[in-house]
Amino acid sequence: MNIIEASKITKSYGNRKILDGVDITVREGEIYGLVGRNGAGKTTLIRSILGLVEPDSGEIKINGALGKNALEFERKKIGSLIDNPALIMHLSALDNLKAFALAFGRYDESKLRELLHSVGLNADDTLKVKNFSLGMKQRLAIAIALIGEPNILILDEPVNGLDPTGIFEVRELLQQLNHNMGVTILISS
Repeated sequence: MNIIEASKITKSYGNRKILDGVDITVREGEIYGLVGRNGAGKTTLIRSILGLVEPDSGEIKINGALGKNALEFERKKIGSLIDNPALIMHLSALDNLKAFALAFGRYDESKLRELLHSVGLNADDTLKVKNFSLGMKQRLAIAIALIGEPNILILDEPVNGLDPTGIFEVRELLQQLNHNMGVTILISS
């Protein structure tokens, strides 16, 4: 089944055309990569899928849903990480998750602890996020994106700035989420 379908998506900012008739289909259960040079329109396409940017033309379907209200409902089932994660630097990983879970109305401490474990972080660690490595911050940001138990995870350049070990760890994490939790992943790089 196609979980994301975008057809003939165009988007311009002023005279600059960012997307020109872009088509993408992501099948349920896949890990799909958007690869391209800086400025190629990957982030704009992702923002369009997420409803953060309105395309000038074209059609987007998520889980077969089409139309503003239906898409809005389906987009609530998507976890995403766009740009820099907004982490609370003076809190621990668990306290960050608690804060976001409360904001999302999804607070269940045992699930949050499991979520941290699933991304390779220790829920009992009191280390403040400001002292985390970049890879640890990315794993925490992915955990935050997973709070709502999404069936789709969209990540915009999650390995940017990571060293080779960090890149390997994030790739392994995404494969585990896909295989163990059945999450469909769209990732740009």
